[in-house]
Amino acid sequence: MSKTRKQQDVQHADEALLASLGYKQEFKRAFTPLEVFGIAFSIIGLLPSIASVLFYAIPNGGGPAMVWGWAVASFFILMVGLAMAELASAAPTSGGLYFWTFSLSSPRWRNLLCWIVGYANTIGSVSAVASIDWGCAVQIMAAANIGSANGAFEATSAQLYGTYAAIILTHTLVCCLGTTVLARLQTIYVGLNVLLCLAVIIALPAATPKEFMNTASFALGDFTNLNGWPNGYAFIMSFLAPLWTICSFDSSVHISEEAANAATAVPWAIVGAISIAGILGWAINMSLAFCMGSDLDALYASAQPMAAIFNNSFGHKGTLTLWAFVVLVQYMMGSSMLLAASRQSYAFSRDSALPFSFWLYRMNGYTGTPVNTVVFVAFLALLLGLLAFAGTVAIDAVFAISVTALYIAYAIPISARWLGDNAFKPGPFSLGFMSLPVSITAVLFMCFLGVVFLFPTTPQTDVPDMNYTVVVLGGVLILSLVWYYFPKYGGVHWFTGPVANIDKMGMEVKGLTLQPQAGIDDSTSPTLEDMSKPSKENA
Repeated sequence: MSKTRKQQDVQHADEALLASLGYKQEFKRAFTPLEVFGIAFSIIGLLPSIASVLFYAIPNGGGPAMVWGWAVASFFILMVGLAMAELASAAPTSGGLYFWTFSLSSPRWRNLLCWIVGYANTIGSVSAVASIDWGCAVQIMAAANIGSANGAFEATSAQLYGTYAAIILTHTLVCCLGTTVLARLQTIYVGLNVLLCLAVIIALPAATPKEFMNTASFALGDFTNLNGWPNGYAFIMSFLAPLWTICSFDSSVHISEEAANAATAVPWAIVGAISIAGILGWAINMSLAFCMGSDLDALYASAQPMAAIFNNSFGHKGTLTLWAFVVLVQYMMGSSMLLAASRQSYAFSRDSALPFSFWLYRMNGYTGTPVNTVVFVAFLALLLGLLAFAGTVAIDAVFAISVTALYIAYAIPISARWLGDNAFKPGPFSLGFMSLPVSITAVLFMCFLGVVFLFPTTPQTDVPDMNYTVVVLGGVLILSLVWYYFPKYGGVHWFTGPVANIDKMGMEVKGLTLQPQAGIDDSTSPTLEDMSKPSKENA
């Protein structure tokens, strides 16, 4: 059998599985398994991500938080990834999280939970785009600061936002390209990510002057608490650094309909990206802990702590050269995240759940990509970036929002698998008897950390220094519920979950809700004919 024939067989199997979930094939399946892994790994973007959130680890423990906090958090993040990978293998569709929620939840709750997960996933994805690109803007301004005479340049909020907006707009253009181009870019992103990580792990200890080298007792055991929380709680607060870095791995799920052999490629991409990121990230943090010097107050007060560490070790010219690659990889992270977020929004609008779904659910005839949802997500990210004008603490909340919102979206379908009225059928990727303990561990971890990240940076706080996560995330979720329960026009009167656009014989249909066949036992699922009957609410 020729390779071409094998590829055709895989494509037919992918399309058949997608049809069993109720959807026709609309995207070109151009992502190879390596490239599916690439989008998750490039969004993680280890070194620039660690640079973006180092200000969470340094004041909440210093070296011990960076090294041991990373190790502890990485283990639990892997539990989340394993639980999600099982669901992705059973039902690989771009809708992902909210689709699984509807499929696995009890009939009484499935519509509401599906709605909540869809909106949490949407705001979480938009926040991830905003936080990545804001981090990129800060890194660019940090380079300008290092390159200026005696570090005289200090970027204003307007300059930072202007840089941020330019990054968003260029990402919009990139993500409107054809699927094949976007897929091939992922291999480049992975290569640059790994090379940059290895370069820092090896070069930083070699280049750091002795006065900035730390002893093992300081780097691994001297707990530095600058924010005032009790040490144990401060250590937990430092988890936001690894949790934000190794997050948004649901991105692989959202390109399921563009991936070859999705039922296998997507779950292994999730697990592989988390595992490799955990190991390489631990090595990077270890290198930083030994090479950052002992004046952590000065690092925390700097515009960009990692840039300050590099400047101490490599000097101005060396730092600027290395920093250019950090910015480049961070930029690549942003484009991959916008790509994944646009696919999630496309899937949600396909089921008519987003405002202006009639406009969002459109495939561009020239590029074969959902250009409208790319523009939609970019616009929301631009609005979210306006928090910068409310102060540093307000814009920093975007990082926490991307974790807490996504953890809401992750925890509900994982819980629904075990608590809902369903007969879950595993796909090719299965944990067997370990599924339940892994799922319980993952959900408890996400619930606990979701609450922790709603707390302010310090115990003594006021209005300017409050944690805006609860304001933005709570506001979006409350508004989504108001729209759901709005009299006469609200989603409760018309939203019925995922909407099939193809029947089992391959004929396109409109307005029919279909239970997925991969994750639900046919004997417990309503038939297509049952779901096509008008409900009492819609009659």
